[in-house]
Amino acid sequence: MSQGNSTSGGAPSDKKDAQLEAYRENAGEGFLTTDQGIRVNDTDNSLKVGERGPTLLEDFHFREKIMRFDHERIPERVVHARGSGAHGHFQVYESLADLTRAKFLQDPARKTPVFVRFSTVAGSRGSADTVRDVRGFAVKFYTDEGNFDLVGNNIPVFFIQDGIKFPDVIHAAKPEPHNEMPQAATAHDSFWDFASLQTETTHMLMWALSDRAIPRSLRMMEGFGVHTFRLVNAHGRSRFVKFHWKPLLGVHSLVWDEAQKISGKDPDFHRRDLWEAIEKGSYPEYELGLQIVEEDDAEKLGIDLLDATKLIPEEVVPVRRVGKLTLTRNPDNFFAETEQVAFCVSNVVPGIDVTDDPLMQARLFSYLDTQITRLGGPNFAQIPINQPVAPVDNHQQDGFHQHRIPRRRANYTVNSLGGGCPHLANLANGGYVHYPERVEGEKIRKRAESFGDHFSQARLFWVSMSAPEKEHIVKAARFELGKVESLEVRQRMVANFVEVDMGLAKMVAEGIGVDVQAAVKFVGKRNTKPAVAGAPSPALSMENTVKGSVATRKVAALVADGVSAAELKDVKTALEAAGAQLEVVGPRLGAVKTAEGGSEAVTMALPTVASVLFDAVLIPGGKASVEALLQDGAALHFVNEAFKHYKTVGATGEGVDLVRGAAFAGVALADAGGKQGQVTSQGVVTSQGAPDLGAFAKAFLQALGQHRHWDRPGAERVPA
Repeated sequence: MSQGNSTSGGAPSDKKDAQLEAYRENAGEGFLTTDQGIRVNDTDNSLKVGERGPTLLEDFHFREKIMRFDHERIPERVVHARGSGAHGHFQVYESLADLTRAKFLQDPARKTPVFVRFSTVAGSRGSADTVRDVRGFAVKFYTDEGNFDLVGNNIPVFFIQDGIKFPDVIHAAKPEPHNEMPQAATAHDSFWDFASLQTETTHMLMWALSDRAIPRSLRMMEGFGVHTFRLVNAHGRSRFVKFHWKPLLGVHSLVWDEAQKISGKDPDFHRRDLWEAIEKGSYPEYELGLQIVEEDDAEKLGIDLLDATKLIPEEVVPVRRVGKLTLTRNPDNFFAETEQVAFCVSNVVPGIDVTDDPLMQARLFSYLDTQITRLGGPNFAQIPINQPVAPVDNHQQDGFHQHRIPRRRANYTVNSLGGGCPHLANLANGGYVHYPERVEGEKIRKRAESFGDHFSQARLFWVSMSAPEKEHIVKAARFELGKVESLEVRQRMVANFVEVDMGLAKMVAEGIGVDVQAAVKFVGKRNTKPAVAGAPSPALSMENTVKGSVATRKVAALVADGVSAAELKDVKTALEAAGAQLEVVGPRLGAVKTAEGGSEAVTMALPTVASVLFDAVLIPGGKASVEALLQDGAALHFVNEAFKHYKTVGATGEGVDLVRGAAFAGVALADAGGKQGQVTSQGVVTSQGAPDLGAFAKAFLQALGQHRHWDRPGAERVPA
């Protein structure tokens, strides 16, 4: 019998508990300190030169807090752990020499190699792709002047204004530390506790609760540099710039029910979609857009350009599209490239400079620091995916994973033993020169008054949304806050929504058991600036995105033995000619018999797929095929679910009988009673009798190009 389980006379288990007790944190009240025991008087503002100046390196609390956060995960990234990558190139449309010295932005004939990494923020490497989250959109340009890393997101603003708060917002968003739940989700108390108390998060939260946080594809989402940068030309003239990535396929999303189901059906949905599109030659394309602001005009915008929780409406400063990014090649090895790629905000080239944005200032330190732990030492730039195409010559030496074999005797500057090499570069021969911004002020921990409006742009986002988008935001807020146990936290969040819009607050409050009037009284005790949104910004609504194209869209054709090969073939030809992809989904892999006496290859088996993995569903005719599908619960569920998610549903010949047999049969159908191949306002396209397949295909493509049919009544009542 084991002696280790004894509980008498100072049992081993008791001794172990006593030893561990010294390491357990005291849960009582106490002062916040550094790791050296120094009490901290401000952990919300980094030490800056004046309220709007750069962050100082001497801020030991900020540096320790960020350093400790940077090294929390070994070797997984603390944030953006779940990622997908691809190679490609960038090409500018015309010279931007009037704006910047950067050579890759001056020569339209030059194709600059790039590596792009897309990611989710909150989840671990093993989490699912389609969770509600911010998406990273990081681009490494391998320019002749060195690497430029544009490290951005698919949302143009961020949760916090000062980078010293970054560990706090991520700690709050991550699984709660006592039970490591929930994974890759913010629907829990700690995140919303933080968000409700830190009202600067409100604008970003509106984006995160919107459909932007559940993109249909990585190829169909925007990217943003988030911060305000500088472009500096050869004459030393500086202008402020915001970077945008505009997908040529438009900006499209999933619906929340669909996103949750995809997480179970195919956790790699976005990764697979990107990989397969590139393998098929359907190369993802994005245009680089610039919002240029003259320095003298910055104060006229009504926002502080150094505040990362604010955006410039495109109606105020239009986005100038200056070049195209094309992704043409998948990685050869996921670990060697996608996992080991190291992006650093501090990687800029001559002609591109940073600003005093306190969030950006923190990232300049944090990203470089992070790589030292994650990639095993200071020589991470020698890993092939991180190596620049520009020549590298310096006196850095030794350290873990040193691959270079220096042969110089002199490893310092200045020297005479090595002929003075390597030489310093000046402005004329490509040396990087920082913009000589004038900086003065007291060393102070304080937020500028111009950062104080936390609600106006959140309201701007809300009033710019279409009716379906507003509905989705409300439902997302109810889902997230409905999982928060603390009534106090839920009440504070409703109070924050009151500051944005009373209608929004009421609708959210009704779904989460909060008295909105109590929230109104709470707001009355605050000393906050009232939200002033101004005119709506149509550019913020996804309803105004690019529509009409069906390129790369995936359509499932449901078939069984007896399918009409002619009806299937003609529609498939039309779809593929337009750039869409059709998969033949049957009861099993192999082939089904056709009504004409032949066979049709089945590319996917119904038990292994679901409607959520497709953009539309097609039911071709064939009496025996449709009769078999009507007896198959999985096939009926497939069609009902596609309808429920506002997708295009098409049927030809006897296939219309399956539509009529589905749970949404009450929807009016365009059928053979009049004009062939019509599309209803609900995105259901049918052609019965002797179908006019040409007219049907045209109407089906038109409906598919709309992405979703939000005007479809009763979709939520469909049991799927």
